[in-house]
Amino acid sequence: MIFRDLNLSTQLINALDDLGFATPTPIQEQAFSVVMSGRDVVGIAQTGTGKTYAYMLPILRMLKYSKQENPRVLVLVPTRELVVQVVDEIEKLSTYINVRIAGVYGGTNINTQKQAVAAGLDIIVATPGRLYDLAVSRVLQLKSIQKVVIDEVDVMLDLGFRHQLMNIFDILPQQRQNIMFSATMTEEVDQMITETFIKPEKISVAKSGTPLENIKQYGYKVPNFYTKVNLLKHLLSDKENFHKTLIFVGYKKIADRLFEKLQDSYADEICIIHSNKTQNYRLRSIEQFRKGENRILIATDVMARGLDIEHVSQVINLDTPDYPENYMHRIGRTGRAEREGVSYVLTTEKELDALASIENLMDMEIEQLELPDAVEISELLTPEEQPIVKEINNPHKRPNDEDAGAAFHEKSAKNSKVNLGGSYSREIKKKYKKPKTRGDKTYNLKNKKKKR
Repeated sequence: MIFRDLNLSTQLINALDDLGFATPTPIQEQAFSVVMSGRDVVGIAQTGTGKTYAYMLPILRMLKYSKQENPRVLVLVPTRELVVQVVDEIEKLSTYINVRIAGVYGGTNINTQKQAVAAGLDIIVATPGRLYDLAVSRVLQLKSIQKVVIDEVDVMLDLGFRHQLMNIFDILPQQRQNIMFSATMTEEVDQMITETFIKPEKISVAKSGTPLENIKQYGYKVPNFYTKVNLLKHLLSDKENFHKTLIFVGYKKIADRLFEKLQDSYADEICIIHSNKTQNYRLRSIEQFRKGENRILIATDVMARGLDIEHVSQVINLDTPDYPENYMHRIGRTGRAEREGVSYVLTTEKELDALASIENLMDMEIEQLELPDAVEISELLTPEEQPIVKEINNPHKRPNDEDAGAAFHEKSAKNSKVNLGGSYSREIKKKYKKPKTRGDKTYNLKNKKKKR
């Protein structure tokens, strides 16, 4: 099947021809008629299979020209980078269509975004937090929304956006088409579908965890972080093969540490993105990597999730992810659009269980390579890798009762009193016979007279 076989308008066909796309991917082919039908849709497909076009082609096909100010299509994505990317993809598809598009996300001036919304929109692409802020301020009216797309929903839930999503669903029109796309199906995703969708049509192109056949996967068993750095330097020295390499790191601190270690060797060829970097810095880093100005990009999982960067030559996993699904998302950055890709995963002894989980999910073993002779095995350990030192004779550390020595003794009887509760003033009166209130004083005088 080719795109011309689908019920697309001439404008969309011309835009696809300009982009050089002739054949739809499986998810695009299967989703087209279902989205066109107006039913709720749940699509499960791996990253790099063209999910954005899978929902935008039928939406743009049905979207009629209108001068109304309020948007009719809402696309929710988890990160700012994805907002920018999705807006760019929609603009490419709508080259020959008169459609107004805007992207809104946090971390930037909300007043500028309010002006863009007030000017009138057909499609709005947003992160959940900023969209809700605009809706609450009454600048953005959601009463005309006909179609809601929730892209990378599993990441949104991982990032804790469930509360904002449910708030947004509450203020959307009841009569709408819900379209959800995800790379994995989890219990939380399934629960959201049950709560918000009406008899959705499910499309699953490949089971969760199925590796893309066009990605060659290799692994290295490496003792520690600094040996991993040495291995990376050795691999990246081959500039011809490693011409556009994406390195994944689990944590921001490790990403910064790796960037610092590689910067000496590859100062003008390396960039980094994670959530502590400013929005402009992150977008600039992605653009430099996309254009080939930098051939090495270090990224954390959340930042790179869903990013569509063409011709990534290799994905290198500096660490072995604890969650096998994260590994699938990582390697999906290469081998996109049916091109061949290569991935490497570096595994320490502590990460062997994580590697086994990944191989179980994929139902295949990752080919392990021998460390090259030129790679130096480092003895240096990071603070996280250093063994925890147990202080045996620390005088400031209180020992456990079970470990108490000969000097240990029970509390004296005087110090072992138990607080039985009750009024402190009553105990005082009992001990000293002194009245604490005026009423008590009168009562005591009467008792004295009686005794006489």
